[in-house]
Amino acid sequence: MPTVSSRLPVFPWDRLEPYKATAAAHRDGIVDLSVGTPVDPVPELIRRALTAASDSPGYPTVWGTAQLRDAITGWAGRRLGASGLEHGNVLPVVGSKELVASLPTQLGLGPGDRVGHPRLAYPTYEVGARLAGAEPVVFDSVTDLDPAGLELLWLNSPSNPTGRVLAKDELRSAVAWAREHGVLVFSDECYLELGWDAEPVSVLHPDVCGGSYEGIVAVHSLSKRSNLAGYRAAFLAGDAAVLGELLQIRKHGGMMVPAPVQAATAAALGDDAHVAEQRARYAARRTALRGALEGCGFRIEHSEASLYLWATRDEPCWDTVGDLSKRGVLVAPGEFYGPAGERFVRVAFTATDERVAEAVRRLS
Repeated sequence: MPTVSSRLPVFPWDRLEPYKATAAAHRDGIVDLSVGTPVDPVPELIRRALTAASDSPGYPTVWGTAQLRDAITGWAGRRLGASGLEHGNVLPVVGSKELVASLPTQLGLGPGDRVGHPRLAYPTYEVGARLAGAEPVVFDSVTDLDPAGLELLWLNSPSNPTGRVLAKDELRSAVAWAREHGVLVFSDECYLELGWDAEPVSVLHPDVCGGSYEGIVAVHSLSKRSNLAGYRAAFLAGDAAVLGELLQIRKHGGMMVPAPVQAATAAALGDDAHVAEQRARYAARRTALRGALEGCGFRIEHSEASLYLWATRDEPCWDTVGDLSKRGVLVAPGEFYGPAGERFVRVAFTATDERVAEAVRRLS
């Protein structure tokens, strides 16, 4: 039986532990800007919905309640411009990372199949391919890919880690190319509501998909926009035939979003005010950190959206990580996201206002 180590790369965050210990030893404590985990409170209206649904002794359905499906289709129409979505076009999932890691397996991919993902990317795209025994392949431009054996294509806009936003014409070209070659597109859009210098667009927008959802699925999460990382609330929207197949597989696997979380998700998707409030918090933190980084010699690239600044001092990323850790500031080395990131660091602005202010003071 193949071991985990023979199938998967080393878990990247384990390599950061010595630098975390150095940062934690700072006399004024660590400022952890390495992981994009929310730190602000869960909005009260979401907690009320969770509490109201807490008496849920029976099994939830894998497809989710009608209320949840209505909330997803309504939000997607309002926010993504995805008109005409029906219940068959949506599917709740137990957090987006679970979906990314298990999707190639759920799709029945294996040896001989190929999974494409951006050259600089969230490492779980590669992990998901390897868990299925498929071959991960990287791309800079979708149209440069060899379509032979390519079964699944991951898009990611806004990008993790770079914050880059793909324009409508780039997305439209990628979707057209994939349809021409019979390749299924999954678009990771978990940061779509966190655009700063550009307005992110979904693959489900009619200007991108031509009003047809054939061969495309968008992945969305409430972890960032609603501070619900602890709830594992996410969903898919798009091609009803693909989602119908996944629904059957997930029924057999018992992949159910807990009923109280389903109720909380429906409440969150029905309210835009808390998203605007959280955006304002992140915008202020982003401005403060960007100014401090640029003031001490960093160059920021891309970073038009998402919860990160993609920063470089034109030196090996581990040198940057080591130097900042001595100041008590922990960041993620760009190498975690592929060799192309080896001279960058990813700086999250998900710390509290107090910790961000402390990081600015140390950088200044």
